[in-house]
Amino acid sequence: MDGMTDHELLLEKKLAITLQGSDKAGRPIVRIVGKSFPAREMGGGGQAEAALKGYVLKRVLPAIGDAEFVVVYMHSGVEHGENFPGVGAVRAAYESLPAAVRERLHAVYFLHPGLQSRLFFSTVGRFLFSSGFYGKLRYVSRLEYLWADMSKGELDVPEVVRRHDDDLERRPLMDYGIEASERCGVFDAASMDTTASLHSLRCVSYSPA
Repeated sequence: MDGMTDHELLLEKKLAITLQGSDKAGRPIVRIVGKSFPAREMGGGGQAEAALKGYVLKRVLPAIGDAEFVVVYMHSGVEHGENFPGVGAVRAAYESLPAAVRERLHAVYFLHPGLQSRLFFSTVGRFLFSSGFYGKLRYVSRLEYLWADMSKGELDVPEVVRRHDDDLERRPLMDYGIEASERCGVFDAASMDTTASLHSLRCVSYSPA
C-alpha cells in the first residue's frame, strides 16, 4: 500500500496521527494521540523514528499540501516505553521535515502536558529543539482552552483524553505534580527517555503505610 512499511501501517491502524478538520482560521489540524502511539510494538526508538518520518512523508504531508497547518498533540495517559517514542525520535522527525513545511507549521498545541513536560521543554528542550519549533509550542492544560482556537466539531477527542481532562478538573493539583494520579504506573512521559520519573517517586511517597 503506497510503499508503506509494516510500522507505518501500524501507525495508520492505531489512528495515532490523523488529519482532522481545520481550526477557526481554516488551517488543517494534524491530531496526534500519544496514547495510541505503538512505541513498544515497534521495538525501539530507531524504528519509531523511521516510522514517524515515513508516515508523515507519505500520508500527512500530501494531505496537507501547501497549506499552513497546526498540530494538536494529546499527551493524556502516555506511558514511557509503552506508547512514547522518545524525545529523540520526535526531534528527528520534526527536523527531517522540509524547511518550507516547518515554516507552514503555525502552532503545536500540547494538551495535558504535565509538570515534567513543562520543565523539560523550558530547560533541556530549548537546546534539543530549534527556536522555530519552541516558539510555536502552546501548552493547553484543559480541553476547554483548546476550543478557543478550534471548533469542537472539527476535532475528535478520544475517550481516554476526555477522562483525563475530567480527572484534572476534579484534582487540579495533579497539574503541578503535588497530587499523584490514581494510576501510579502512568506518568508524564516527556522525560528525556530516562527510566526513572518524578511521578514514579511521587507514587512511592503517596503509597499508604
